[in-house]
Amino acid sequence: MPSFTAASGIDPITETGPLSLCSREPHVPADRLVAEMVPPPRFDSVRFATYLPDPDQPSQREAVGVLDGFAGGLGGAHAVSARRSFFGFGKARTPKVPAGPRGVYLDGGYGVGKTHLLASLWHATPAEPALKAFGTFVELTNLVGALGFQQTVRTLSGHRLLCIDEFELDDPGDTVLVSTLLGKLVDAGVALAATSNTLPGKLGEGRFAAADFLREIQGLSAHFRALRIDGEDYRHRGLPKAPEPYSDDQVTKAAYATEGASLDDFPHLLDHLARVHPSRYGALTDGLRAVCLTDVRPVPDQSTALRLVVLADRLYDREVPVLASGLPFDQLFSEEMLKGGYRKKYFRAISRLTALARDAQGLVGD
Repeated sequence: MPSFTAASGIDPITETGPLSLCSREPHVPADRLVAEMVPPPRFDSVRFATYLPDPDQPSQREAVGVLDGFAGGLGGAHAVSARRSFFGFGKARTPKVPAGPRGVYLDGGYGVGKTHLLASLWHATPAEPALKAFGTFVELTNLVGALGFQQTVRTLSGHRLLCIDEFELDDPGDTVLVSTLLGKLVDAGVALAATSNTLPGKLGEGRFAAADFLREIQGLSAHFRALRIDGEDYRHRGLPKAPEPYSDDQVTKAAYATEGASLDDFPHLLDHLARVHPSRYGALTDGLRAVCLTDVRPVPDQSTALRLVVLADRLYDREVPVLASGLPFDQLFSEEMLKGGYRKKYFRAISRLTALARDAQGLVGD
């Protein structure tokens, strides 16, 4: 468990009334980072059989078949040869020197079930949990920061599979770091799987001078066979419109009436997120059964917006309902942001927060 310090001097675990995200500053030990590289609670029980392909989108059903076959090729002593045969490169005489893509890359819009499929692949791979790892791109880069590059390579090289969710390259440093890390892991025989809203050859486009790092980006792309998954956001497919924001009084009363709920002013929470590393946002939400926010308003800048995206992802992974007053979640990001290089991240955050707002409707009494 992480340790917490309280900016107010009050222990947030024992304080009477709602908890507060703003009073939490979690410190996560490195061994927890490694131990928790498994699918998050929302995806703990998913399997290929529980994925419901849209009948109008054949690419979804095709992806299930490809990934199921990929998982089957990762078992036993001949996993490396099976992987290469699966991708059409024949048998491997020297498994430490791969000749082609050693992983699958799920590309598609938000809400088409990519994380469901990635977690299903993790569960279907015939290996002990200690021999396969699952984490977001942010969690992977933070692991390198916590352990150091060489120790991260040693830690993950013994794995049969590394799954990377929400694969994004937001700066040149991450590009070089991840390109080098994945190259070494592939050389060690580790299979890769990733999800993103951006094809591997387009990573970093619109966010930094991708052309200056073309070699690294192309090197990343070479590790994967891309699978396009088409479709609409399943979180809103056939569902009623998201609830309108509630009043401050309704949110506050619900927070006091719900055991394990937090209550925070949205602008203050955004300020607090700047003081906590995004890799700790999962720990920030430990033990919460609901998040209550008052005075939701548009985020003021891109850095703040990207931190909010990470928090939304961690809340969604952990199935924590979000009850809010102020503006609707689809008004969080400016029109300029929704047209910029991070637009897919922002749309994902809107989609996930809207789903969590729908989950929170039962917290408000009649």
